[in-house]
Amino acid sequence: MKHIVKILSLLVAISAFWIGLLQAAIVPRSHTWLLPIYFVVSLGCYGLLMVGIGLMQFPTCPQEALLLQQDIAEAKDFFKHKGVDVGSD
Repeated sequence: MKHIVKILSLLVAISAFWIGLLQAAIVPRSHTWLLPIYFVVSLGCYGLLMVGIGLMQFPTCPQEALLLQQDIAEAKDFFKHKGVDVGSD
């Protein structure tokens, strides 16, 4: 719930800033109407950056990999005893 409130308050702040720029005429109207497009593009770039950073910092779990390999070997043995062809080792 707190995350939704944060997002909504950020959206309200950005909207108020945009409307303020429209009303004050500090920035020409032709540029002001492009601000939502810039915001969406910036948000997309930020999202891609966060995904990239998350992928670069993805933890490796060698212990879990060993456990998974053991589970695979046990499953292959189980199915071999049942007469199922599980392919080559």
